[in-house]
Amino acid sequence: MSRCYCYPTVSEEYKKAVEKCKRKLRGLIAEKNCAPLILRLAWHSAGTFDVKTKTGGPFGTIKNPVELGHAANAGLDIAVRLLEPIREQFPILSYADFVQLAGVVAVEVTGGPDVPFHPGRPDKTESPVEGRLPDANQGVDHLRVVFKQHMGLSDQDIVALSGGHTLGRAHKERSGFEGPWTRDPLIFDNNYFKELLTGEKAGLLQLPTDKALLSDPVFRPLVEKYAADEDAFFADYAEAHRRLSELGFAEC
Repeated sequence: MSRCYCYPTVSEEYKKAVEKCKRKLRGLIAEKNCAPLILRLAWHSAGTFDVKTKTGGPFGTIKNPVELGHAANAGLDIAVRLLEPIREQFPILSYADFVQLAGVVAVEVTGGPDVPFHPGRPDKTESPVEGRLPDANQGVDHLRVVFKQHMGLSDQDIVALSGGHTLGRAHKERSGFEGPWTRDPLIFDNNYFKELLTGEKAGLLQLPTDKALLSDPVFRPLVEKYAADEDAFFADYAEAHRRLSELGFAEC
């Protein structure tokens, strides 16, 4: 479905701050090897958007203690603390823009595609209700309810964004699951899809929501496509990430 976007105009000072902040974020994320955690922060901020009520979304509320206390956000307080010294250097930027910019940089630093970033998100104060983010214990129907009915994304977006699990690992104390999805969890590539197609193996994680991608007649061909063609995955991921990061923002 074709959509029209009307991005707000920001000042030259704001644009320069974005570029300078990018450089600082690259250094921090590379030094701390925290790209997976930062990407999760950006996703969990944006992924609360509900198309029907126009509430939630990538508007900076993720820093609120009540939202950080949601079960799905366990451990994200670490990301907020890691980013705070850089955040303090750029008070001109909205926290909403800052978090989404950090997510874009996390993908870039680990070798992933360049995700388009458009500034101008306003900060909001009211956090969304708990329970809008995906539950890793669920299956296909749940994924479509969360991503399509609530966020307004597509089947292709669901599979492409699932490929973000190529970064990082799950932690038992945060999610109930343990382990990385790939052998190189600090490299953004298409190995998530390759590992998914070749079955479960010792030391690697496959969540119920990961395995569900193989059982669906729409999802599985996309998994196979991305496993075979990293360029195709990168192109679709960059667009899906952009759309996720702009939910509720600038759409005409």
